[in-house]
Amino acid sequence: MQVGLMIRSGNNGGSGAINAHRWTELREMALLAEEIGVDTLSAPDHLLFRNAPPVVSLPEGETRGIWECFTLLTALAAVTKRVTLLPLVACTSFRNPALLAKIADSLDEVSGGRLLLGLGAGWHEPEYTAYDYPFDRRVSRFEEALQIIVPMLHGESVTFRGQYYSVADCALVPRGPRPGGPPIWIGARMPRMLGLVAKYADAYNTDMLLDVENTRAAEDLFEIAEEACRKAGRDPSTLLKTSGCSLGLEGADSVPGGPPSVILRGSTEQIIEKLAAHAAIGVQHFTFWLHPWTIESVEQLGPIVEAAHKL
Repeated sequence: MQVGLMIRSGNNGGSGAINAHRWTELREMALLAEEIGVDTLSAPDHLLFRNAPPVVSLPEGETRGIWECFTLLTALAAVTKRVTLLPLVACTSFRNPALLAKIADSLDEVSGGRLLLGLGAGWHEPEYTAYDYPFDRRVSRFEEALQIIVPMLHGESVTFRGQYYSVADCALVPRGPRPGGPPIWIGARMPRMLGLVAKYADAYNTDMLLDVENTRAAEDLFEIAEEACRKAGRDPSTLLKTSGCSLGLEGADSVPGGPPSVILRGSTEQIIEKLAAHAAIGVQHFTFWLHPWTIESVEQLGPIVEAAHKL
């Protein structure tokens, strides 16, 4: 099993965190993560956070946020050598889909072909309102965006006229290091989105708020994704299964982001036991959202990463 680490790139929660992590801190943590064997460094794609229970619980009137996803990933690409880089996941609502394809291919070039392109439809309404992006019909907009992004990355010149997006003879020039572009990961949990996973994605990423104590929820989603693949005439075994969760290490008195059932805690042996249960249902890549977010916590991941690679 491969292991990913989510870069907590701002003041998006936890233990009263108000000030964003500076680039110098993030660079140090990323380099250590690469050194201990982490396979993927991922960055969330959000513009700001405001109170929107049950997923985001903040005092009314408080605003938190993170650094811009692709800027951060490009900087990480320049200082790392081995790890793959993943927006988890890039919200197609925030950027014109043709421009997003251009950004992704450029980042794939800078990283030497180390990009995994995670895509999603978005969910946090306050950031849409603040930045004046339309929040309605997000799945329909996402579906149109995929009809532009995917063929462009595959090397096609795309002409498309939809209800939400249009491009005319649009192509990526110059091209990055991979003619077919980076692999596409899609985050989803509802049947319609899982249909798009089957049609367009190389990998499927489950919700990071699933119950990690019981793999049944993940199994159910994988079964829906597999059935969607069969309906699309695709071999389900060609879809990479990925998941993740919050990991509460020693010193994490408060772990934001959901109820206790979505937070993995315990000794290294207990954590590996949970990862083994996920490997048994086909999960090949698991991303941790680490708490507390410190250099010492990243160091503690070493034995977990080493053991996970043997699963």
